[in-house]
Amino acid sequence: MNYSDKPWLKSYKLGPYKLKTTCEPYPKEALSKILDRAAETGGQKTAVQLGDRVLSYKELRKQADALAFSLAGMGIRRGDRVCLFLPNCMEFVIGDWGIIKAGAVTVPTSTARTDEGFLHELVQSGARAIICCEADLQRVLALKSKTAIENIILVPDLGTEGLQIVSLPAGVSGLEALISENTGKSVEVEIDPMNDLCELSFTGGATGLPKGVMITHYNRYANIIHGLAWMMEPLSRGILGKASVYITIPLFHSYGHALVHMAAFWSLRVIIAPDPRDIEDIVNTIREHRPFLIPTIPTQLMRIGKHKIGRVNCLFFSGSAPLPESVRETIMKDMGNPIGEGYGLTETAPIATLNPSAFSKITGFMTKEKRGLGIPVPDTDFRVVDPATGGDAPFGEIGEIIIRGPQVMKGYWPDASGLIDGWFHTGDLGYMDDEGFFYITDRIKDMINVSGLKVYSTKVDEVIFRHPGVEMAVTIGVPDPEREGSERVVAIVRTKKEFSGKVTEEEILNLCKEKLAYYEVPKMVIFKDDLPITVTGKLWKKELRDEFVEILGKK
Repeated sequence: MNYSDKPWLKSYKLGPYKLKTTCEPYPKEALSKILDRAAETGGQKTAVQLGDRVLSYKELRKQADALAFSLAGMGIRRGDRVCLFLPNCMEFVIGDWGIIKAGAVTVPTSTARTDEGFLHELVQSGARAIICCEADLQRVLALKSKTAIENIILVPDLGTEGLQIVSLPAGVSGLEALISENTGKSVEVEIDPMNDLCELSFTGGATGLPKGVMITHYNRYANIIHGLAWMMEPLSRGILGKASVYITIPLFHSYGHALVHMAAFWSLRVIIAPDPRDIEDIVNTIREHRPFLIPTIPTQLMRIGKHKIGRVNCLFFSGSAPLPESVRETIMKDMGNPIGEGYGLTETAPIATLNPSAFSKITGFMTKEKRGLGIPVPDTDFRVVDPATGGDAPFGEIGEIIIRGPQVMKGYWPDASGLIDGWFHTGDLGYMDDEGFFYITDRIKDMINVSGLKVYSTKVDEVIFRHPGVEMAVTIGVPDPEREGSERVVAIVRTKKEFSGKVTEEEILNLCKEKLAYYEVPKMVIFKDDLPITVTGKLWKKELRDEFVEILGKK
């Protein structure tokens, strides 16, 4: 048996229910049709909620149509790029659907980007218009002359009523005014779903310069069907049009952005966390609304675990990075429910695998839960290959994960590069067991070479997380000054507040010596109060590596 035999198909089940082995044919239509249907079939159902603000699907479509008409009036045509430079807010959702309805391409950008990173995305995308908060107007105007931006659309700052600027500069409009002036109007744009983009999202840049990822209407539509619509289909009667999704992650990220589209596909209510870093607000919202699905990332769960929420019938789902076992156990002990896991990348629109065992257990259909990234979603091919030879690695052996499927990007902007015979090489190291479950061990760039021996940083992280005083940990490899071509393992730790100054390097090293091979044990443990986190919420290993190498160079 080899990877082409798709051994994961035998694990396509939700407890006693068999899941579809294929979802073909996938719709070949504009992504905006999803919102249209949600408005037609459940128009009065809540589409988006943020605090006291609520928007129905009918009203969301009306406002998106009005914005699309406004964009067309500004000269935005099919395929033009429009930047969404917004925090988590209602206007992000309105803006996104409006851009898509205009036949344009959403370029979601983090407001936490440096001017250099922000300018890079504007220039590379060639965006002709931008939607931003009033507070960011001067920042955008300062960069505008270096870009293709022609029109700026302003959104009131969070917590304010309407725009504060009385007289807007030329080329600047208010979103509320545009929608009010064009309510009841719409545009019809013919879309080629297989080739036209709905999103041009830039990678996080944690390992290098951000690259634009070309996601077509077809890519995203296929991935929407790969999500809840596939995994929870046996339970759809109790979810469709009834449940809510609490988006606690940044909407500009492909993970959060896709969730908005997936929710509309099943007419679900989206609750938006205005600040993904405000864990107290997130915990209070969970207690008050008890949403059905709570997609998160590990760095959030590390902090949520410190709060005692208690038993809630909510399903947490963790993605974007491996989830430490100790964090998972803390959440499960407190709330009683398992944490779903999956794997994906911006380049896979973004879902590539889902773990059905976690979803099954919450329904009471399974007594045994299996860890790991899960199994490939339908019609998606996975292989694990030797990075040196490109040949398939035997089942159970570590290699680079490569993916091919209907959700895999068209390519990197602007020339659709980045795929080899349709396969996307992820740069992630992992393996597959004999049941078709996949596991990730590290990024190729994060694997540490100790005198020719491989050390997987995530494995070391997992052990360090077992210490009760550790809140966050990240392991890096730095050049070994005594052995050319070799690296040293360095662990960087942030302790919980109540353990500040009480955890020693010796404790961490002794724990590692108990659980790891001698060459995997860190040569040094550094304690830091602040660990750098990327705009997508991941621990920034590259910055830590660069910082440490710079320190060594000064010695």
